[in-house]
Formats: sequence, structure tokens, C-alpha cells
Amino acid sequence: MDSQPAVKRYQLPSSSRMYIFVLLFLLYFFDYVDRTVVTSLFPFIQRDWGISDAECGMLVSAVYWSILIFTFPVSILVDRWSRKKTIGLMAVFWSLATAACAFMPNFKALFGARTAIGIGEAGYAPGGSAMISGLYPEEKRARMFGIWNASIPLGSAVGIALGGIIAKSLGWQHAFGLVAIPGLIVAIMFFFVKDYKTVELVKTVDEGKGAGKKKMSFGDISREFLQTPSLWFTYLGFAAVVFVTTSIITWLPTYFYRAGGIAEDQAGLRASAIMALAIIGAPLGGFLADLWYRKDLRARLLFCAISILITAVFVYLAFSFLEGMNQYLMLLLVGIAITSFIPAALAVCQDVVHAGLRATSVALAVVIQHLLGSSLGPIVTGAFSDAYGIHTAMTFLPIYLIVAAALFFAGSFFYKKDYAKVEKIELQMES
Repeated sequence: MDSQPAVKRYQLPSSSRMYIFVLLFLLYFFDYVDRTVVTSLFPFIQRDWGISDAECGMLVSAVYWSILIFTFPVSILVDRWSRKKTIGLMAVFWSLATAACAFMPNFKALFGARTAIGIGEAGYAPGGSAMISGLYPEEKRARMFGIWNASIPLGSAVGIALGGIIAKSLGWQHAFGLVAIPGLIVAIMFFFVKDYKTVELVKTVDEGKGAGKKKMSFGDISREFLQTPSLWFTYLGFAAVVFVTTSIITWLPTYFYRAGGIAEDQAGLRASAIMALAIIGAPLGGFLADLWYRKDLRARLLFCAISILITAVFVYLAFSFLEGMNQYLMLLLVGIAITSFIPAALAVCQDVVHAGLRATSVALAVVIQHLLGSSLGPIVTGAFSDAYGIHTAMTFLPIYLIVAAALFFAGSFFYKKDYAKVEKIELQMES
């Protein structure tokens, strides 16, 4: 592996780092509980309001549309103002918006409340990624992202499972109110953690008499992103996978209910078990990617390409050839494999940009993956389901995964050059 100068990080006691990391994990967990609880409520809402599958998909996509709009401006607050304050405020907002869903009287009102959830969640992925990048050294970055991102499938699984159980016992409105409370508590706790100081946007320049520091202009910041090909291949590959993951999270309970004849609450539990097993994939993927990264700088993007190609095969077999228990076992493998790329891809989004632009980098990734992936996936798959049936709709998903694998592979050829040009910054802890 090519050697690079070490970058100093602020020093916190290991117990303090672990406490901050646990809070970050819990916030991501409750983020996805609040985001996905609606999916297992679809049969109950349709029974009460008579809405279509496409409209159900809109209740999921609404969150991603607002994230798409607000994540970039919020990421600027994260990078230029405060990570912990931005994260805390956004988490309070999304928790209150989730609770508000319980009181909405019709589809339009519920759609508006779901949109508000996305406004709150817009700042979390950029802020959390930037904090973890500062807390842990580069050689551990993918593995810590892997553990952190394990909260996504776990939160999704819990949200899907709780939605069906609460809806059947108490009514679907209560599901929104009950899942909002824990996230609000953790959000308030987060205001009291320590963070590193805001990183100045400066770069090293040759002034004729030696190297000096210069404040980065808007053009410099733009070139930081536009002239980094590995970053854009990663963004686009991420989007193609997210199209598939959001489609699966959204429609798998309905698929089990319709294609398998399983009761609504049991369909949600089956789907949540698949998402829960994905908790293995993200940490395992981060560990393997970091292990390979020690020997080859291209490893992170190569790992993404290989793991997603394997996932495409699993999804193709599950929906095209298998039925019953054999299909379910294959989908369990999908649950493990489909998140294994996330830590390595997220690490690339941090590795090849200035330390003062890390949240902005993740924000761009979020914008692109929601614009091309999650905002379209539930609706497109729902529309295919309306036209051709839920089973046929699911058989199209491997195509997007193959495209993603090709994009990650292409990006691996640019990573070393992009990594070598990154400004090395010493991080300072806030007083």
C-alpha cells in the first residue's frame, strides 16, 4: 500500500469515543425505525383509505424527496457550524414529525408529515459520517462505518416488525407515536457530547519561497469534487444499490402477503428478519474491506464491486427461480450481502476529500442516491406492481445491481490518484 503522511486526530478517552459512537448508532437506528415503520402499515392504511400501491410508495419516497432537497444545505451547517448541534436539532425534528403522523386525517396530510420526517433526517448521515471520520483513524474507518451502518438494517427490521404488531393490536396510528419517543430522548442527550473544532477550508500552495496556506475559494471547493472521478463513480454506484434496497424494504412485506399468502403482521416479521440479518453484512464488509485496504488502496472500491455482483446473483435466484423456504433462505443471504458494500463506499466518500468538506461529500452522495435511487425505487417498483404484479416487479431489481458493480469497478482505477492529492489536516478538539 502506498504510504501517506499520518493525520493527527483529537484525543478523547476511549470511553468517551465509545459513548459518542453509541449515541450515533442509536440515532441512526431510530432514524430508520421512524423511516420504515410505514411499510408494514400499508395493508392497514389501504383498508382505511383505499389508496393504491403507488400512493403507498409515495409515503416512503416523500422522506427521500425532502432529504434530497435539504441534505446539501444542512451539510454546510454541519461542516461550517457544528456537527453535534446540527445532528441534535435534526433528530428532535424528525422524531416530532414521526409522532405527528399519528394524527393525520387523510393521505395528503400523512404525505406532508412524512415529508417533514425527511427534513429532519437530511442532516444525519453527513454529520454522523464526519464525526466518525474524526473520532477514528483512517485504517479503522471502514470497519467503524460498518458497525455504525449496521444500525440501518437493524432499525429497518425493527420498524417493519413493530409497525405490523402495533397496528394489529392498537391501530396503525399508534405505531407512529410509539416509535418516535426513544429517538427524541437520544437526540436531547446528543447536545452534550464533545466534538472537534470546525475545520478551516485552507489548502497548501507553493508561494515561491516555500509552501504556504491559502483559503479555499468556491472554485477550489468545486474542483475538490468535480475533479475526483472515484468519488462520482462511488456516488452513482451507491444510488443504483439504494434503488434496490429501498424497493426491497418497501415492498417485501407486501410481496410475502400477496405472493405467499402470509398474514399482514407475519409478512412484516418475515421481512424484518431478512433486514435484521443484514446487521452481519455491514460490519463484516467493513472489516474485510479494511483488511484488504492494508495491501491495496483500490480495495475499497473493488470490494464494493464484488460484493454487489454477488448480491445481484442472490436476488436474481430468489425472485426468478425459487419459491417457499428455498426462496426465503436465499433472501436471508441477500439481507447479509446487500449492506456489505456500504462501509467501504462511505469511507471512499471521506478518503478523497478535504477534511473540512466531509459532511458535504456525504451530502452529495445522499442527494445523488436519493435522486436516482430511493426517491424512484419504491414508486417505480410500485408502478410495475400495479401494472404487472408484485412478483414481476421484483425480478427487475438485479439489473440495477449489475450496473452498480460496474460503476464501483470503474471508480477503482481512479482512487489512488484522487487519494494522493487530498490535503492532510490536523484535527483539534473543541474546548
